[in-house]
Amino acid sequence: MPKKSASAQWSFVLMIGAVWGLTEAALGLGLERCASLASGSIMTGVALMFMAAGWTLTSRKLSLALLVVIAGLFKMFDALLLSLPLHHGAIANPIFAFITEGLAFFILISLASEALKKRVWGQALTGGLAAIVAANLFPLAKFATGIPACVYPGTSYPLSLYFLPLAVAVSLIAVPLGIRAGEKIAGLESQAWLGGRTKSGLAYLAAPLTLVLCLGIMTLIRLH
Repeated sequence: MPKKSASAQWSFVLMIGAVWGLTEAALGLGLERCASLASGSIMTGVALMFMAAGWTLTSRKLSLALLVVIAGLFKMFDALLLSLPLHHGAIANPIFAFITEGLAFFILISLASEALKKRVWGQALTGGLAAIVAANLFPLAKFATGIPACVYPGTSYPLSLYFLPLAVAVSLIAVPLGIRAGEKIAGLESQAWLGGRTKSGLAYLAAPLTLVLCLGIMTLIRLH
């Protein structure tokens, strides 16, 4: 993309991260207890969808890092709203999950050939494999945060592995959808620049407005 649109790209990445953070809060993910059975596996696919959208905009690992940081900050803000300590299993472990998902997606998207990335089945395969890597990394949360990963009731089997097939199934669909969304957003960015200074200015303004809106909605959800 043209050099002059680089900052607009990051504005859209910021918007994607804010929406991801809001989605995490809106779906709850059992902030006062372990994730409710399959919810974490479903959100693995959702997370990979947002990462696919951000990666499509910039093709840079920094965009994935930014998305993880934004989602993590939203999780911390959620903890503040619910008066939970940051070193709580429902805060620290999900943030660790964001990191593993970002790492898994980066590894798989970097290994995929350009031809594979252009095919829907190749994008789906990348998403499914990324889900497998992320799910297998997540049990290491105990060593990273000191808090063991949630296990399936009556067993010692981590939920991320117990519901791995579901995470893969969701990711097979979510990553191609994320790439399509990223392409659409890139098209909007191009239109903003072609539309002149006014439209490009609105494109920059959309990012902070989206961030504020998502934080506001999140506050209403938690304080309702």
